[in-house]
Amino acid sequence: MNFKKNYILENEVVKLSPLETSHFDSLLEYSINEPELWKFNSGGANGEENLKKYISNAIQQRNEGKEYPFIVFDKRKNKFVGSTRFYGYKALNNRIEIGYTWYGKVTHGDGMNKNCKYLMLGFAFEKLKMERVGFAASNLNKRSINAIKSIGCSVEGVFRNFSLDNYGNIIDCIFLSILKNEWYGNVKEDLKNKIAKY
Repeated sequence: MNFKKNYILENEVVKLSPLETSHFDSLLEYSINEPELWKFNSGGANGEENLKKYISNAIQQRNEGKEYPFIVFDKRKNKFVGSTRFYGYKALNNRIEIGYTWYGKVTHGDGMNKNCKYLMLGFAFEKLKMERVGFAASNLNKRSINAIKSIGCSVEGVFRNFSLDNYGNIIDCIFLSILKNEWYGNVKEDLKNKIAKY
């Protein structure tokens, strides 16, 4: 994966492009008006100052070759609606993780997440030739867990006292994944069919 390259992932519904400092104003409404988005995440973008730190840190992680953050543009609504990223990239082991994902409530239930994950998984398995794509979430974040499961992930287990929530509380995290043979075997086609229903 080339962290210096500007990857664009898109279909007729969504466009994922590299997150930049200039996107601050486009994401501010979610930072200020939807505090519940950040409940389960340490380093969340709730509030103007935290959003600045969130974007700055995400870009720094990309510059260091650790993470690749995207901003999510909803073509149907003609507006930016959230962010997601690749992280945990291990070229030696051909594995990567997808996370730090959030969308404004305006997208909840409309297939946005499935469209984004279809593009990102396709890129990971078909372009980067990954063997495994991992996911993680707070074990209390049922919405996120259900969303991850719905794209075809298998649950691997729960790590106890693994991370912090946005209030500084130690939390358990659930880990899930999709393997290359699963993507080509049935996950890709199943996810494509689910997207077509929206």
